[in-house]
Amino acid sequence: MLNVYLLRHGETQYNADGNRYCGRTDINLTAKGMSQANLVYEQLKGMSFDAIYASPLKRALYTAEIASGVKTVQTDARLIEVDFGNWEGKTKEEFIAEHAGLWDSWMEDPAVAKAGGTGESAAEVVARVDDFYQELLRKHPSGNVLVVGHNGINRLYLAHKLGMPLKHYRRIVQENSSITLFSLDEGGELNLKLLNSRIK
Repeated sequence: MLNVYLLRHGETQYNADGNRYCGRTDINLTAKGMSQANLVYEQLKGMSFDAIYASPLKRALYTAEIASGVKTVQTDARLIEVDFGNWEGKTKEEFIAEHAGLWDSWMEDPAVAKAGGTGESAAEVVARVDDFYQELLRKHPSGNVLVVGHNGINRLYLAHKLGMPLKHYRRIVQENSSITLFSLDEGGELNLKLLNSRIK
């Protein structure tokens, strides 16, 4: 049984500025975001991880390094945030005002709709993230691993593994620098143990 400590990165300026969609935009943590990652370090202090993985985007990689206290973080492009296309850099209110139909299509069936009209579909996101976890399970069939990713990919993957329609992924909450703990058995079945939690 593999235990996955899934961490969303700390706050960025886009999060602070009306929750702008960051997607592939590679921006750094704010001072608050670094403080949040340090709080996670305190929560995880004393825990032993067999491996630490992160998205290559700075906000996730730096969160992983701070929260784990080590610099031996393995990056994996499959953990990069959703490509939000024309929505990147904009708040939901801004891009809905520009083209409400794109948001309606995404909310109705994100599995096939392209985020922002030119980005990824949820099915494409789930396929690459699930591929990462299948490989992770082959490498680490048991033990503890820390994975630092992003709000969109984390929620879509969890919705998929929990059998939820992907259009309901937004019902799963994962705040900046919050941890979700789940296990994966040898067949890849996911059991959710903690959601959007502080470990201690």
